[in-house]
Amino acid sequence: MLVAAAVCPAPPLLVPEVAAGAAAELGDARTACSDALAVLAASRPDLLVVVGAAAEGGGYDQGTPGSFAGFGVDLTVTLGPDLGEPPSGHATGDALPASLAVAGWLLGQARWAAAPVAGVAVAEDLPPSGCGLLGADLGRSADRVAMLVLGDGSACRTLKAPGYLDERAAGFDAAAAGALGAADTAALAAIDAGLAGELQAAGRAPWQVLAGAAEGADLAGRLLYEDAPYGVGYFVATWS
Repeated sequence: MLVAAAVCPAPPLLVPEVAAGAAAELGDARTACSDALAVLAASRPDLLVVVGAAAEGGGYDQGTPGSFAGFGVDLTVTLGPDLGEPPSGHATGDALPASLAVAGWLLGQARWAAAPVAGVAVAEDLPPSGCGLLGADLGRSADRVAMLVLGDGSACRTLKAPGYLDERAAGFDAAAAGALGAADTAALAAIDAGLAGELQAAGRAPWQVLAGAAEGADLAGRLLYEDAPYGVGYFVATWS
């Protein structure tokens, strides 16, 4: 059963070494993420499931490595504490996708030791119904499940945003922030996948996995952070 969740943004720029001289711009977001992880630890979970979007879906074991070399930084992280032995990882032997690598960095900063960790990459194009079913399965994966969900809102908030300016983006992000802050599973499940794709909102699928996991859990939400630096919607929320 899902007992707590934290929603955090997934940009590699959240990692100071990647952001370099611009690291201070996401300082408040990092602080909010730290606070959100503390809520997860306080929930006394039996298992922490980390969920993030990727080109392909798959599972990752605790200790699977991830790298930020593709972003010009010689930095390696692991998904939760390093077990000291090669994990089986993804079926193909790949390292963590970027969203789960960011999660690994966050867990490392928090010195996570509250529960074992399992990673789940959700295919970016997984339909809402599939996300809901996956979430329901994950919510039943232990007696007390906590979930760390990595995902961004629209990437079309400004002219310099990755997806350029789209007048629909601000409304999309406002609705997403409201649903995340209220732990509104119905509103998250109802996000239009087509619109999310047009707005390059990579958080759509992970958020809908969370909605499936939290169905019937009666959790209360709190929005800790909302902003759109670089023209991308970033949110931090807790459910407990």
